[in-house]
Amino acid sequence: MKLDRCCHHHHVPCLHCHPHGYIRMVQHLIERCLLLHMTQDDCVKALAERAGILPIVTLTVWKELLKENRGFFQAYSQYATPRPFTWGFASYVQSES
Repeated sequence: MKLDRCCHHHHVPCLHCHPHGYIRMVQHLIERCLLLHMTQDDCVKALAERAGILPIVTLTVWKELLKENRGFFQAYSQYATPRPFTWGFASYVQSES
């Protein structure tokens, strides 16, 4: 018995019909999240809510991007993570005003 592939006509790649195109689309969406300085959690949540991407798919693609671009992600995680000192400094400045 042969299992038929999904034969739906989609406007965007389908994970079942075109897995490579779907993964490339998720990668592109993650890259857009990075341009918006989003954390991994923010990106996973945004793609789930706005694009219907399963969190496990986003996390898997993110993990592969991290493997390929470890140096970038190390620098990015430092940039995208708020620093306690920065927040404390902002509070200090506001209290002095």
